[in-house]
Amino acid sequence: MKSYVLSAAVAAILAGTFLSCGKKSNEIIIGGVAPVTGEAATFGASTKNAFDLAIEEWNGKGGIDGKKLKLAFADDKGDPAEGATVFTKLIQQDKAVAILGPVMSKVALAGAPIAQAASIPMMASTATNPKVTLVGDYIFRACFIDPFQGTVGAKFALEDLKTKKAACIFDVGNDYTKGLSEFFKAKYTALGGEVVAFEGHATGTTDFKAQLTKIIAAKPEILYVSDYYNDAALIAKQARELGFKGPMVGGDGWDSPKLTEIGGAAIEGSFFTNHYAADDTRPIVQEFVKKYKTKFGAEPDALAVLAYDGAYLMFDAIKRAGKLDGPSIKAALTATDMAVVSGQVKFDSDRNPVKSAVIVEVKNGKFVYRATVNP
Repeated sequence: MKSYVLSAAVAAILAGTFLSCGKKSNEIIIGGVAPVTGEAATFGASTKNAFDLAIEEWNGKGGIDGKKLKLAFADDKGDPAEGATVFTKLIQQDKAVAILGPVMSKVALAGAPIAQAASIPMMASTATNPKVTLVGDYIFRACFIDPFQGTVGAKFALEDLKTKKAACIFDVGNDYTKGLSEFFKAKYTALGGEVVAFEGHATGTTDFKAQLTKIIAAKPEILYVSDYYNDAALIAKQARELGFKGPMVGGDGWDSPKLTEIGGAAIEGSFFTNHYAADDTRPIVQEFVKKYKTKFGAEPDALAVLAYDGAYLMFDAIKRAGKLDGPSIKAALTATDMAVVSGQVKFDSDRNPVKSAVIVEVKNGKFVYRATVNP
């Protein structure tokens, strides 16, 4: 079904429906894609907030070349087929000159071919699977990728937490979670550790005790949980119920207030790799945190930071491009060297940003900055 959706969408675009890039003379249409409903709804909400904030700030300074930015936003529902549909709409109907998002790798992999076929630059905010930017030269991202994140998690587990035996649990139906666990396993093993259990579960699972029973029987010292916050919290609770006492480590998919709301005491003392920490003292971080809190009444998560950074990277490129056509914007993006909230960003040959990661600890129900790890 997904293949049909993609092929039909790409065929329609190649037929030339997008060629006019039609936009009103006094505004620049920017597409925005995120899941404001579905399994990652909190991620989508903070992502859209950040898009809105970035556009408000740029428009407050006069927009780009006297033209106001306008966000055409679409809910992808965390579903690849829906993602393909909304990408097509944003390009064909809304006439977006660029697309911000999406959040999830599985949706990005559905939408990216459509943007690539239309020569529309796309800035994925948090789609960390390496395959995303390999779709083509119009596909960029604001986040570091899973091999780096998996490597950071593995090094931290071995060198900082002093473990020698690890186990992994992940969603087999999600490119992000499966890939992250695979990269963790590869690096942990390469550094001399042993992965004693590697257990997948089906998407939508809420009872993980069968997998966790096998894992605990293998006696790991640490549990690597690459799932999103909701599943990670449930896994933590069930692992504790079954007697696992060691630390848990995860990826940036943990970054939601729901992690501690659902996980409670079970998630205390755990760690995850992330793109920023709210208590990082750098002025650019603290300025953003203050602005976001003032406008939305909540502390920004990494999803908000990367969406905001991605918007600024794209808008800066559009301004430098001097034209609103895809090739000009793409060329400007490629030449980026810009300080944003999550760090100084340049793009490598695969259009992935080269920047640092942070380790965040769950402590007293809060997310606390632990360390910065450079690429």
